[in-house]
Amino acid sequence: MRGKTIQVFLTDGSPRGIKLAEITSNIEQAIFIPRSKMNEATNRTEVSRPGIYFLFGNNGENSKPLVYIGQSRNCLERIKTHDQKKDFWNYAVLIISKTESFTQTHIEYLEELAIAKATEANRYALDNAINPRKFKVPETLEADLLDNFDTIKILLSTLGFSLFDTIGKENKSIDILYCKGKEALAEGEYKEDGFVVFKGSKANKALTPTCNSTIRNLRSKLIESEILIENGSVYVFQDDYMFGSPSSAAAQVLARNTNGWMEWKDKLGKTLDELKRK
Repeated sequence: MRGKTIQVFLTDGSPRGIKLAEITSNIEQAIFIPRSKMNEATNRTEVSRPGIYFLFGNNGENSKPLVYIGQSRNCLERIKTHDQKKDFWNYAVLIISKTESFTQTHIEYLEELAIAKATEANRYALDNAINPRKFKVPETLEADLLDNFDTIKILLSTLGFSLFDTIGKENKSIDILYCKGKEALAEGEYKEDGFVVFKGSKANKALTPTCNSTIRNLRSKLIESEILIENGSVYVFQDDYMFGSPSSAAAQVLARNTNGWMEWKDKLGKTLDELKRK
C-alpha cells in the first residue's frame, strides 16, 4: 500500500471533541461527534449534508462492541432521532462529501455495502434490525462508489474504528500462533489493535479459582453471546474473536491468569515475546 496523508482537524482544539478527518485529495470527509457534543455539532453546516453514518458504543451485555449503520439526506437530524431512541452509542461518525456530490443513490449503495462488509468482517455486533434493500447501479458509478468506500474504511480506522478490517485466517500469508494447555488448543494472530483467536479454537472449560474478575466477566459474556459454545470437555470458538491483548486471549483459552506473550508461540516454538519484542 502507498503512503497517505490524512488531515485531522480538532474543531475546538481538544482531541476529545468534534473532529474532521479527510484525505486532502479525496472528496470524502469523516466527522467524529462524541454524543456529549451533539449541541455543538448543530453549529456546523457540513453535518446536515447527505451521507452515511455510524453509531459506535457498547451495551455492556454483548461481548463485541456495537455499531449501527444508516444513511440520511440530513445526517445530523437523523442522529438527533437516535439520540432519543438508542442508548448504547457514545460516538457518531458521519461520512459526507466535501463537494456535496452524494446523491440518494450514492448513500443508499454505500449504506448497503457498509452493512455487508461490517457483517463479513465480524468485528462489531450490528444493531441494525433491517437490512437495506439491494439494488444495482451502473458499472461506472459502482467503480466510483467502491473508491469512496475504500476511503471510508481508511478514515474510520484512523479515527479508531476498525469496523471493516478482516480478522480471519483466510489470508495464507499470516503468521499463525498457537496456545496449548490441558485440553485447550487455539490458533490466533497478533494484530495492530489486539489479538484475534480464530474460529474453531478450543478453550479449557473450568476457570481456575485464582482467575480475576476481568477474566470471569469476559468468559460470561463470551458464553452468553455464543462466541464460546460448550462441546464436551471444552468450549469452542464459534467466530473469530478480537481480544484487547495477547494475555486476555490466552487467559480465555487456558482458563487462568497468564502472560499471553509467553503462551502464544509459532510453529517452531518461539514465543510472541521473542518474535515481536526481542
